[in-house]
Amino acid sequence: MSSPTSLSISALAKRLDGEASEVWAVHDRALDMKAAGEDVILLCVGDPDFPTPEPIFYQALAAMKRDRTHYSPAQGELGLRQAVAELESKTSPHPCSADDVVIFPGGTNALYSVFSCICDLGDEVIVPDPMYVGYCGVLDAVGVNAVPVPLLVQENFAVDIAAIKAAVTDKTKAVIVNTPGNPCGNMMSKEELAELAAFTREKGIWLISDEVYSMITFKQRHVSLRAAAAELDNVIMVDGLSKSHAMSGWRIGWVVAPSTLVPHLTNLAGASVFGCPQFIQDAAAFALRHDDFYVAQMREEYKKRRDYLVERINQMPGVSCVSPDAGMFVMMYTGEVSEGGQAFAERLLDEAGVSVVPGAGFGDVTANYVRITLAQPISVLTKAMDRMALMLGAPKAQIAR
Repeated sequence: MSSPTSLSISALAKRLDGEASEVWAVHDRALDMKAAGEDVILLCVGDPDFPTPEPIFYQALAAMKRDRTHYSPAQGELGLRQAVAELESKTSPHPCSADDVVIFPGGTNALYSVFSCICDLGDEVIVPDPMYVGYCGVLDAVGVNAVPVPLLVQENFAVDIAAIKAAVTDKTKAVIVNTPGNPCGNMMSKEELAELAAFTREKGIWLISDEVYSMITFKQRHVSLRAAAAELDNVIMVDGLSKSHAMSGWRIGWVVAPSTLVPHLTNLAGASVFGCPQFIQDAAAFALRHDDFYVAQMREEYKKRRDYLVERINQMPGVSCVSPDAGMFVMMYTGEVSEGGQAFAERLLDEAGVSVVPGAGFGDVTANYVRITLAQPISVLTKAMDRMALMLGAPKAQIAR
């Protein structure tokens, strides 16, 4: 009997076959421990612990009852695109039209689609370091070379505009900024965004702004790239409802882009996802128009959790953190008590039953950090901080709370 023919695997698939990043190794082990019945506290994933607000849920249910369960236009339902355009027009001097918006099943798919439409194999994209870990898979899939530019640690992880400019080469196709940032909660000012937009436009490269944490800010209101840029012909904005509306499983995101790019994004959406569910888009449009109360409640609770974590961490021996301006995470420095964030995270899980994310998975800048999520109630955070304080040898007065 002859041996089977060796069938081919695409280069794209092989680009995703490399060794998995250790960023989720501790979390995966924590899940196994928890499944085995061990008492483990998970402080890893940025999935909101709040339920999706009930009115949004009932809007989806009503839409299903209206038979809104069929194919959707590749660009997205007009109602949702109009709701996004209304939101953008309120916060920017540049009017936004539904024709400028393309709907995707989540922000990550939106980013994948953007890079697929603007980049070719071997192109370079400048990214912040540390960066949202999801960028790695997206850029690998497209075959793009990420060029990391360190954030300014001593300035609460601010973006280094001069370093970004210096990193541009003739292979650069785009710069991506994440404001508010994951994992560090940093925010870019209107002046910084305007300067970067003008520079990239002059260089003939795209500027992409990932703004999925735009509604979870604590210190000041978020400024969108579209509000800051003088011209929009190289500006791409990505956003979604996963974080702000506790709708991570609903998979709704969008891109606001120039008219030169929108048809290509629409074509790719039609060829790949073939539209998002009608009833989810109807509910998402409702969410954007009736969200003030619910988003404000969640934002205030995240702020309380942030303040609590920052206070507790900075009381403990050998670790420290700064208070993030936005987002769902606190970055904790571990360099004085460990050889790196990876070693600290492993020790914390083994000795205290608390799972956090090693900072090295986000970039070299945070190799001595761990990321702690705010997506747990204060009662759980208290238990986790007590365990960590005990492990670090904190005075009993700081533990019995």
